[in-house]
Amino acid sequence: MKMNPVVHFEMPAEDNERVSKFYENVFGWQMQIMGQEYGGYLLATTTESDDKGPKKPGAINGGFFKKPEGENPPPHVVISVDNLEESIKAVEGAGGKITSEKLDIPNVGLFVTFKDTEGNNVGMLQAVEMPK
Repeated sequence: MKMNPVVHFEMPAEDNERVSKFYENVFGWQMQIMGQEYGGYLLATTTESDDKGPKKPGAINGGFFKKPEGENPPPHVVISVDNLEESIKAVEGAGGKITSEKLDIPNVGLFVTFKDTEGNNVGMLQAVEMPK
């Protein structure tokens, strides 16, 4: 069976400006607030990267999503998959539960969240084909 790598992390944040300053000042990350078509998502570049992603094997970048009012969702990782539909069936067949609608993220790919058998929140991403 092919291994599907962790390619991204996500953490909740209440204030994009505040969390940006924190991670820039403490860890030297480059932070970029995305436009409204991305829901104001905050990208976090944690390692030297180019248009294909991190240059160092095994390194990942991440981001921050808007913390829902009155909730404190945990951080989660995002796993890259070749076929989201097949992976959804595999998650459900193994006892996991899909917890979101499929989201088509512009210029990124198809994304869905699920809970594994231990209750962990996890994301799956079928990335768009990148030009060569």
